[in-house]
Amino acid sequence: MKIALMAHANKEELMTQFCTAYAGVLSRHTLCATGITGRAVAEATGLPIHLFLARVHGGIEQIGARLAYDELDLVLFFNDPNDHDPRRAEEVSYISSLCDKHNVPFASNVATAEMLVLGLDRGDLDWRNILYPKRKPFTA
Repeated sequence: MKIALMAHANKEELMTQFCTAYAGVLSRHTLCATGITGRAVAEATGLPIHLFLARVHGGIEQIGARLAYDELDLVLFFNDPNDHDPRRAEEVSYISSLCDKHNVPFASNVATAEMLVLGLDRGDLDWRNILYPKRKPFTA
């Protein structure tokens, strides 16, 4: 499975802790992330992560394009609901809408992410491998 990791600045440490806790599950999948979040997670966990641009430099759009081409199976985007910058809300809405449109499981908080990762570990998302059996690896 291909999993995208994103987090607003105030949630990057939570994403790192989450990925550390579930490194065993995540290590069996292909991970990608926006630049800053991905670097933090990779350094803390040792997991191989394909890095896209930083969020502010177009990383959101790069992940959005992968969603539009059905190249992702799961998105974990830890949102900071206390950040009242409308651009941040637009980012979450943009990614969430693409996930809805392309039937990709999406988590915006740690509780939902935990349910999805546990389901991933049980094989609950294996149906995506049937829909998209031969997908290419990420490229820059």
